[in-house]
Amino acid sequence: MTAGSCSSGGSSAKNACGDSGFTPTDDMPVFFTAAAAEAVSKALKEEGETGDFLRVSVVGGGCSGYQYGLDFDKEERMGDLALEFGGVKVVIDPISLGYLKGTVVDYVSGLNGTGFQFKNPNAKRTCGCGSSFS
Repeated sequence: MTAGSCSSGGSSAKNACGDSGFTPTDDMPVFFTAAAAEAVSKALKEEGETGDFLRVSVVGGGCSGYQYGLDFDKEERMGDLALEFGGVKVVIDPISLGYLKGTVVDYVSGLNGTGFQFKNPNAKRTCGCGSSFS
């Protein structure tokens, strides 16, 4: 990990990167918790193909204006930022990065469901589904 990033001590966002514990830098503008990196690694092994990595994006749509995209990809594009969390390669395009800077991505399991949770300080409004924001 680089300076300004969180320690990778636990599986919850509070342990790994509390709500205010992550300070984004140019080298590390977003953070995946250990639980999120482990979930991506597992999904890549189960559903991905050799050479795949995770592409994180922000696209228009959803009930609040924008929604998060998580897809497997094989090729980096010009301007992409490549990061690594727990041995998992994560790539973000430059436009999406503007919407994601400071975001902590966690993987949660509970009564409300199981899935990725985005804690995005840039979101002024979020939807009940948790994957849409404005």
